Amino acid sequence: MTQKPVLFHVPYKSQVTPVDPYQHVLLISAVSIHQWRVMRLVGSLQLVLLLAFTSTATGLNIPLEVEQPPTIINSSSGPIIALPFDKSITIQCEARGNPPPEYRWTKDGKEFIPPHVTTNRHHRVGTFVLHNKQVVEFRGKYRCYSSNKLGTAMTEEIELRVPNVPKFPKEVNSPLVVKEGDPIILECNPPEGVAPIKIYWMSIGLEHIEQDERVSVGADGNLYFAYALLKDSRQDYCCFASFTKIRIIVQKTAMAVIVKSLKPGNESADSGEATAEPPPVRMSGLLLPSGVQTEKVLLRGEHLKLECIPGGYPTPKVTWMKMGDKLPSRTTLNKHGKLLSISAVDESDAGKYMCKAQNSAGEAVHYFDVIVEEPPKWLSEPPQSQLTVIGTDVHIKCSVSGKPSPDITWRRNGRLFKDDPVNNRRVLDDTVVLHNAKTEDSAVYQCEASNSHGSVLANINIMVMNMAPLILTRDYQEYAVVLGGDILLNCSVFSSPPSKISWARDDTLETIDGIRFFPLNESLQIISADKKDSGIYQCVASNSEGKSDITAVLDVKDPTHIVYPPQDVQVISGTTAQLMCQAEYDKSLQSTFEVVWRKDGEEIPLLSEENSRYFADYGMLQIMSVNLSDQGAYTCVARTSLDGDNATALLTVLDVPDAPKIVEISELQSPRNISLDWIPGSDHNSSVIEFIVEYEESQWEPGRWRELQKVPGNQATAELALHGNLNYQFRVYAVNAVGPGPPSEPTERYKTPPAAPEKNPANIKIQGHSPNQMDISWEPLLPIEHNGPGLEYRVRYRKLGVGDEWKLHMVNRHSFVVRNTSTFVPYEIEIQSRNSHGWGPEPKIVTGYSGEDVPTAAPRDIAVEVINTTVLRVSWTPAPAATVRGHLGGHHVHWVRRRSLLNPNKILDERQSLSFPGKRTHAIVPGLEPFSEYRLTVNVFNKKGNGPNSDPVTFNTPEGAPAQVPILTASNAQIDSILLVWGPPREANGILTGYLLQHHLINETTLEVVDSQETHITGADTTQWKLHGLEGGSLYRFLLSACTAAGCGPPLTQESSTVALERAVGQKSSFSTQGWFIGTMCAVALLTLVVLMACFVRRNRGGKYAVKEKEDLHPDPESQGLNEDSFGDCSDSEEKPLKGSSVCSLNGAMGDGVSRDSMVDYADGGREFNEDGSFIGEYSDRRQGGSVSEPSGPRPVTA
Repeated sequence: MTQKPVLFHVPYKSQVTPVDPYQHVLLISAVSIHQWRVMRLVGSLQLVLLLAFTSTATGLNIPLEVEQPPTIINSSSGPIIALPFDKSITIQCEARGNPPPEYRWTKDGKEFIPPHVTTNRHHRVGTFVLHNKQVVEFRGKYRCYSSNKLGTAMTEEIELRVPNVPKFPKEVNSPLVVKEGDPIILECNPPEGVAPIKIYWMSIGLEHIEQDERVSVGADGNLYFAYALLKDSRQDYCCFASFTKIRIIVQKTAMAVIVKSLKPGNESADSGEATAEPPPVRMSGLLLPSGVQTEKVLLRGEHLKLECIPGGYPTPKVTWMKMGDKLPSRTTLNKHGKLLSISAVDESDAGKYMCKAQNSAGEAVHYFDVIVEEPPKWLSEPPQSQLTVIGTDVHIKCSVSGKPSPDITWRRNGRLFKDDPVNNRRVLDDTVVLHNAKTEDSAVYQCEASNSHGSVLANINIMVMNMAPLILTRDYQEYAVVLGGDILLNCSVFSSPPSKISWARDDTLETIDGIRFFPLNESLQIISADKKDSGIYQCVASNSEGKSDITAVLDVKDPTHIVYPPQDVQVISGTTAQLMCQAEYDKSLQSTFEVVWRKDGEEIPLLSEENSRYFADYGMLQIMSVNLSDQGAYTCVARTSLDGDNATALLTVLDVPDAPKIVEISELQSPRNISLDWIPGSDHNSSVIEFIVEYEESQWEPGRWRELQKVPGNQATAELALHGNLNYQFRVYAVNAVGPGPPSEPTERYKTPPAAPEKNPANIKIQGHSPNQMDISWEPLLPIEHNGPGLEYRVRYRKLGVGDEWKLHMVNRHSFVVRNTSTFVPYEIEIQSRNSHGWGPEPKIVTGYSGEDVPTAAPRDIAVEVINTTVLRVSWTPAPAATVRGHLGGHHVHWVRRRSLLNPNKILDERQSLSFPGKRTHAIVPGLEPFSEYRLTVNVFNKKGNGPNSDPVTFNTPEGAPAQVPILTASNAQIDSILLVWGPPREANGILTGYLLQHHLINETTLEVVDSQETHITGADTTQWKLHGLEGGSLYRFLLSACTAAGCGPPLTQESSTVALERAVGQKSSFSTQGWFIGTMCAVALLTLVVLMACFVRRNRGGKYAVKEKEDLHPDPESQGLNEDSFGDCSDSEEKPLKGSSVCSLNGAMGDGVSRDSMVDYADGGREFNEDGSFIGEYSDRRQGGSVSEPSGPRPVTA
């Protein structure tokens, strides 16, 4: 190194420091603070090591890169029991070391070569496998030795037990003969086997021998009777031993017991009835245990069981006591007080216990001397391996406890190690001291402590060496941390003596200082990393043997942060839920970035399976077909390899309510008034809006459910009024914003008693399908409304207002016909229901009429009033009411256009009509043609048909303004003149009196009118006109209207320009040389004009056009809405033209060729012309031609 950095100093360690997590090494913990204080006081390296090795048992874990003796890392613990169903037995032994260790085994203290030794991928191990077929010959005690050039480690003894299959010996048992009242002991003597063992006494038929205070099974397996009774005689007492671990039950040969009766002459139980006299009182003593005192030795933590089974009559009672002390609180008594148990004994439970059996004949006692011992165990922990430098003193202490006190045996590399003062190797009972240790003292030392209950063994690796620092962390190790996070830069070192560790920045000579930087063991910890902390760091390790260093590279990244967290959402079950989660992260970590979703803390598997309902992409989680199980808290976790962020949202699933539960019926005032109560089910996060009560009855519509009543969602009860004579059952379902839920379970059937009907028929209709009868019909009662059997209807009727008697009929159907009635006569009708249990309520009277017939008379006094050229008002006197003979439907107005007054010799016969419903005396008739002759009639109608027509009325319509001329052309333009040619109007609407011609001089730049003039052309047959006095080279607009005595029609417009002076001179020269061409063109123009005039004249004399045909078929509908009262403001004078008509004046205004007449001005009381209004709509779309002021007011026309 070229620079001498200012360094952090790591506190002195007694052992190897921790390594980074990528190295397969174990770490040595630091000395305690107390030891550190001692080291500062003494200041001696040797003393430090001595304190470390003698005051604490610190573990020695040396990286495999360093040569070291073997360390046992895995071995079997004994004893191993080979069970019959085990296919093989594995005895394990595995160690680590450098060089890799070799293995050898001993069996019962002798060398043993095991079969089937296993290996792993890296090195050979000492584990071997025994197969079941040959396992019997391998029973014994094994020990494994693992060795390399630096030492040998060994395991504790591993005992392999191969139990024999337990069997009872074959034997022939003689019957046991006892006297009544004597105690009985039936011995079991179960065979040896794998514990635990359970003893059962049963008969040959596998019936258990009943146990009680008199009869019990002892801990030794024998069956004890305190005294014998005659009923104890039997031939099949069998002992069964169950070995649960090896799944075997064995049976002993059956034993017979014969109980002799004490009654004279009745020597056996077989000879007759059992004696009724009880056995004599006696105290037989204790059947178990025998003797006066028993010694009971057990290990600490085992369960103590002491048993006393007495004999005698009556059965003695057993009591327990501890001599000189109370029985422990953990003491329990079982088997009628004969068995004392204490769980998990310790030294305080040792002592002398006494059981006393006592009855009226006497007592017996037995003493138990309970001794609690324990196998060897380490006082704190096993002695630990040590690493030290040459020349120090090494102390190995083996601190154990046990009862009896354990014997300690020391070994070195598996061989006995004895006290050797000459070579400074001392064995002082439980401590080994190596004075001034040398390299050759490095070895594996074994401490084994044993007593009569077992042993413990520890392998202690002692390494005496001096070694320069070996840095185990990889050089140029790269570290990454997010901004604000903590990071640990590793520098794991192995050395002897321990190294001093220091850190520096490689790119600066400044000291690493600040509260965010401090050493942790050999590593450097940086708290709350900043961007400026990125860079290169250097770790230097040094001791008396040398120095070493490595470089670490730190990169501080931007943190991961969720910028758009998921939001709480409510979704309806069955739909798709979406949760969004967007995060920002350091782009250099993009390859490790991921978004993970959790539900209620459990990660959601986002597999691309076809049946998966979860899909996540670009930060969005979609849950398809959501159900109630999907409700919960969803957490979005955005994470990289360095950090992460999370946000949680609540998903609430809305679903239809659950079915109500426990629907119950209770009666109220009567059996047909009940209360229905229920317990609402879950509303699934959407409040219940209402409950629907449904019913089903078994008589009329079995199996069909109908709605009965709705109940608000905050109620769980309904009061129901029921019909009689029905067998009901009910159910309820709830409705929320999501929809209706499933129904509850139906209630039990509920039968209502029969009763009289509660209602009469509804919707009574009286009709007359023929003039002399009256048809009465009604809606019958529903079957469930019958309330009982025998339902029928009483029909009563009489003429209205004449005082007749009621006529009565009883019917079963829901209609009745009254015959031979007068035509259209009012009647009063009543319909009342009745069944076998009574009448329904008092019925209401309904009024109706008998059958109708067609009217017999027509309206009179028909008068028409012509309002204008196309509209008239018709009035009449109604026909007498009696002649209508039915409900008045209204009036029909019929009119016929007989001829046009322009062509009176041609009969047209164009018929039209309008219907005016209701009772009225006048109507407005629109759509007439001007200057025509009409005939009009009126008739009345009812539902049966039309009455006769009235006498006809004939009238003429006045002249009207003509239609627009069809064509207007401007030609032969000169400097000061233009020739205008036109055709006559298609509809003259009167006698043509001439034409009105207006011409306007137009400014060609602004298109404004500069000058206007008007010319009246009086000749009706005139079709051309030449205008003189025009300005040369100017634009003119020409407007031409046809006129009658009623006024002028809408104008037709044409624009044309006069010839400029310069152009006229040029044209004159050209035309003078081509006179023949001019003559030909004039001839063609004249011929065309003649043909046009002929066509227009023909049309004007009565020709019919397609437009006119449509007008005839569809009269002006606007007229149908005219109000006759509005004509008070109308006038035919020239001062007040009709609204929307063209005004012929000198002001230059032009008509637009479309009538502006509004039928609102002619409306007649609510616009009634026909029943459906179709005529009005059709006519309003086809009205043509303007209208001008009429010459006079309305003129009445009479027949």
